[in-house]
Amino acid sequence: MITTEPNLPTFTTLTCSLSDHVAQITLNRPDKANAMNAAMWREIREAMRWVDSTAEARVASICGAGANFCAGIDLAMMMSLGEQIEDPCEARMRENLRHVILDLQDTLTSIERCRKPVLAAIHGACVGGAIDLVSCCDMRYASGDAVFSIKEVDIGMTADVGTLQRLPKIISPAVVRELAYTAKSIDATEAERIGLVNRVYGSREALQAGVMEIAACIAAKSPLAIRGTKEMLNYARDHSVADGLNYIASWNAGLLMSADLQEATRANLDRRSPEFRN
Repeated sequence: MITTEPNLPTFTTLTCSLSDHVAQITLNRPDKANAMNAAMWREIREAMRWVDSTAEARVASICGAGANFCAGIDLAMMMSLGEQIEDPCEARMRENLRHVILDLQDTLTSIERCRKPVLAAIHGACVGGAIDLVSCCDMRYASGDAVFSIKEVDIGMTADVGTLQRLPKIISPAVVRELAYTAKSIDATEAERIGLVNRVYGSREALQAGVMEIAACIAAKSPLAIRGTKEMLNYARDHSVADGLNYIASWNAGLLMSADLQEATRANLDRRSPEFRN
């Protein structure tokens, strides 16, 4: 049954749905290959805030409408940056540009900041800024027609919203360097081989079904435990083992003795599926 909550958001560049505890966010500019214009950048952050704050949503999926997942940043938006940052003072203009970049970074960090797992379902083109986006997701899955490229050097710029910082934590740093320096495209099979995507499906339909199956599995678990697990995994990525161990000890000192733990224990003893609060 599809959830019809009054707070289901409406956007101009995204569509959102919520069914059986799984939120689906669809990039919805198919005539532009879902290129990320200014409105989409704003709305992605708003959508992730909605997922994070909506108790009914336990996990989210991001996909693209039309023939492609996402063609990266809209070049028209890039060309308009000069007007946006204009100032007679050179230093203030550069400060304005820095603020714009930091704001774009924060949009994608909102995916990582969301307490719920976010899965990317990728088909067709996934290039440039789209790599920045999927690098923020917890897991990535692709259909056989997916094509990936860190494209920024081909337009004369250094990628600046997360790919170069996050991707070396996901795949081999040397492979990241090759992809970033050459801007070459790789197909779904290669993306799976290097660990960029978890799994490749034979068709877009199979991709959607497979991602929804994984999302449903996650959604059936303790929401409290899943949120804590994402918190710990993100923290461990950026800290030492000792720091991570200390953090989980403090975290579970506060959250271990929960209603979810009791329900999971009872369900195991009763040989039934547990039922958790949102």
